[in-house]
Amino acid sequence: MLILAADTSLPIFSVALTRDRQLIGAVALEGRSSRNEKLLPAVDWLLSESGIDRHEIDLFAVTRGPGSFTGVRIGLATIQGLALALGKPICAMSTHEAIALGDDNGEKIAVVDDAGRGEFYVSRFEGHREVEPPHLVKALDGESIVVADFLQHGNVASACARRAHQLAAANALESYADVTPIYVRLAEAEVKLQQKNE
Repeated sequence: MLILAADTSLPIFSVALTRDRQLIGAVALEGRSSRNEKLLPAVDWLLSESGIDRHEIDLFAVTRGPGSFTGVRIGLATIQGLALALGKPICAMSTHEAIALGDDNGEKIAVVDDAGRGEFYVSRFEGHREVEPPHLVKALDGESIVVADFLQHGNVASACARRAHQLAAANALESYADVTPIYVRLAEAEVKLQQKNE
């Protein structure tokens, strides 16, 4: 199975191509302000460097947050567009799930990311499943995978592709068709609008 995966929820965005769980190629780029300009060229470059036509892709995988509101929307819209144009299925998962479970971890794992404003996004996993979805906390407890540390040595898109392979093998893709962004909290503009209306 040939999978193209993307993550645009984090400051370093990534794209990866895997076949039967083997990594063919991956790209990671700084993308805070230009994900929409870089994502499709990164996908095209990866495919052309690998000598693969986009019609050969069997499954598209994408992360849906938490992370950058704009980044999450760009990744979901782009990957949905590609999947729709090519008539292929899509597997969408939380960014934390890709990081925690993309490496065949079955133990208890917590994933933590800085959410700004003195808060953290936290998810918990156990035995290949999410036991606590992404939520906000003020203080951290126990050991965890810190997203910023993971980005220094790992590629989130390739972890997303590996997790998608696991889900396809377990015939669980139907449960991952939801492409609703995981924002956890309201955007600044929505907070201001809410305060104005109160």
